[in-house]
Order: sequence, then structure tokens, then C-alpha cells
Amino acid sequence: MSFITPAFLVFFILFLLSGSLIQKFFGDRAFRIYLLAADFVFYSYTDYRFSFLLLFMTVSVYLCGLKAEKKPFFYLGIAIPVVLLGFFKYCNFFLKTAGFSTLNIILPLGISFYSFEAISYLCDIRRNRIGAEKDLIMFASYLCFFPNIISGPIVRVGDLLEQFKENRKISLRNIETGIQIMAIGYFKKMVIADRIAVFVNDVYAAPKAFSRLTIAFALLSYSLQIYMDFSGYSDIAIGISKCLGYDLKKNFDLPYLSGSVTEFWRRWHISLSSWFRDYVYIPLGGNRRGKTRQYLNLLIVMGLSGIWHGADWTFLLWGLINGLLMCLERPLFSAIQGIPAVLRKIIVYILISATWVFFRADSFVQVKDIFTALFTAHQGIFQPYLWSFSGFLMSFLYLLLIAWKKNENRLYDGYYLLQDLHTAKGLTLFCIFVGLLICLAYTAGNPFVYFRF
Repeated sequence: MSFITPAFLVFFILFLLSGSLIQKFFGDRAFRIYLLAADFVFYSYTDYRFSFLLLFMTVSVYLCGLKAEKKPFFYLGIAIPVVLLGFFKYCNFFLKTAGFSTLNIILPLGISFYSFEAISYLCDIRRNRIGAEKDLIMFASYLCFFPNIISGPIVRVGDLLEQFKENRKISLRNIETGIQIMAIGYFKKMVIADRIAVFVNDVYAAPKAFSRLTIAFALLSYSLQIYMDFSGYSDIAIGISKCLGYDLKKNFDLPYLSGSVTEFWRRWHISLSSWFRDYVYIPLGGNRRGKTRQYLNLLIVMGLSGIWHGADWTFLLWGLINGLLMCLERPLFSAIQGIPAVLRKIIVYILISATWVFFRADSFVQVKDIFTALFTAHQGIFQPYLWSFSGFLMSFLYLLLIAWKKNENRLYDGYYLLQDLHTAKGLTLFCIFVGLLICLAYTAGNPFVYFRF
């Protein structure tokens, strides 16, 4: 079930109303069971068969977690999500690479995300960071939590499970905060990202038909599109969770204001970047075994990050290129710091936008066509797309508002501009914002980019 469908809005409103009544009259345990049932209804809406896979992984990882101090159970628990993820996501990739016929495999929604959550849960038990959760309902509520199950953020068990145990309530105050964060996410997705996607899709479909300037503008536009699309999804997920009384950590921290590629990856898709840092980079030795090993670890981590995003050589190369840029930055750190901050941020933004070509392209042929059209003189269509300009302008104005309101109480977590809906001014501003969202939304139904992963 996608967040941008009427079906979800009906589902969510009904759940809030009925869930608050169950909390009030039947208690927190009953609500936890009701929430878990809603998780499976949400997840199986697209294809009910996915729910059996999720149920199997939930129960098996829960049972292995109870005995995770013993190596056989720990490795079995790790193997289950790894094998399932490998089969559904990479089986056809390896078959195709080896020259065999591919299988008719449907990629279950969100398997890349909840598989990583299962792995981190078992690793944290093994490292004695947390204890095994003995309540199956409680553990399942964590792994199957519907706001983040399809496209993240990747939530650590210690961040969410403890909140479940606090028996937080659905309250009017949380709903007022949550719906505002959701509205920001919907605006990013449906007004900015989806409208820019029309232009980007046209250019990528026939790059040879467009001028060099249009190609360059499309590359910059896609960088804004994917940011607004994915951060928009994360905002909606964070807002939904807030309505239910739970706090998910923000997944983006204004990444295009980064002064280096390394900083960019600390601020982009934070839950995934930190997951690879804690469960791959540091166990490999991190930066503790010399420069050569550190660079190799960076390339391994970014290569895995690339292939995690998609089972294709273009994704692997995209990850390795980012890893190489991070390696090159380290010996050049002093020289880079000598560049004025604004210029440094512009350079990083252009570099990241160029690497997104490998992420967005369907094949290496398309990558070649894009860069050939970009760096050779040829006649083509000049198309300065208005909605891209509008998207950049709205993003800039939003940054100015954040800077302006930075020290006010209405600023939520240094990122969301919230209004007091109990005041006439706050309610009016929110209604105007929602009205703009409804009027400007692109309704042709582009799926979230990260649904592919």
C-alpha cells in the first residue's frame, strides 16, 4: 500500500480512530496486537503472499534471537534474511550474468529494509548491546511496523522497541505534529519530485534528442527529484509514527549542503549509511588498520551499498565511484579545506549529481548516451523545464525559513517548520499549505523511487 493513494489515507484515518478507542477501553496489549494486525494488512495490500515471507522471517529471527549467544543459532538467524534477500533480489541477476534463463520472481516490498533490521537485531544481541526480546508480539511490532517497513528508515531495535514498552498513546498533540510532518513529505513527493520526474524521464528516455544544456539541467534535476522523493517518504513515515506516539529518527540532514562526499554520505539516507558503518565498515577494521585497509574498506562498503540499491552493474559502479571519491578526499583533505565553503558545496553537489547518472540509468548504454550528449557538441532540443526551476526555488525558500525560525520553539528537531494548530494563525497557515499541496500535486501516480529496493 503506497502512502500516496486514497486507500492508505482511509486505512490510516480508520486505524487512528479505532486504535485510540482500543487503547482507551482495552489497554496497551490489545492495541499492540491490533497494530500488528494493521501492519500485516498494510503489507499484504499489494500482494498477500508477501505477508507469509514477512511472517516466516519474523518468527525465525525471533526464535534465533532467543539463543543468539550460541553461534549456530546466531549464524542461522543471520543466514535466513541474507538468503531470502539474496534469492529474491539477486537470483535473476546472477542467472542473467551467467547466461542462464531468469526466473519469474517478484521482489517483495521492503525486503531490503526489514532484512537489515533483522540482521542488526541479532548482531546487537551477539555484541551484548541489547537483550533478546522474549515477547513475540513486541518483537513483531518492531520488525513489521508499517510506517517504515516498505522504504525505511532502517530502525534499530533499541530505538523503537523501548518506545513500544513505554506504552505511548495516540494523542491529539502527537497527531497535530504528525500530520504537519506528513504534509511536508507529501509536498516534497507529489509537488516537487513527481513533477520534476516528468522532465527527467523524458531526457533519460532519449538523451540524444536533447541539447547539452538540457542534459546538464536534467542531471541536476534528478538529484533534486530523488532527494525530494526519498526524504519525502521518510517524512511521511516519521509523521505517521508521530501520530501513533512514536519517534523515528530523521533520515536526511540537508545533504546537498555538504562540503565533501564523505559528509554527504553522513547526511544522506542516514539510517542506511550508519547501518553499513556499524555492521560492515567497523567490523572490517574501519580506519584502524592503516590507510590502504581503510580505503579498501570504504570501497567494499560503498560497493555493497550500491548493489543493495539494485541488482545491476550500474548500481555497483555507482557505489564504487562514490567510494573512490571518498578515498581521494582523504589525502587531499587539507587542499579541499582551503577552498571557500560555498564553492566546495557547489563542487560536491555537481559531483554527486554526476554519479546519480549511474543510479538512474537503465543500462550502461544509457549512461554512455547521457555523458556523450553532455560532453560533445551536437544539436538537440533545448528544454528549460519550469518545474525544475520551481523545485529549486521552493527548496531554497524552505532553507531560508529554517534558518529564520531556527531558534523558535515551533521548529521540530531543527528540520520541520511546525505551526500551533490551536491558534488561528497556525491553523490558517497549515490550511493554506494543504490547499497548495492539493492544487499543485502531480496525480499521475509515480511510485516512490525506493520502492524498487
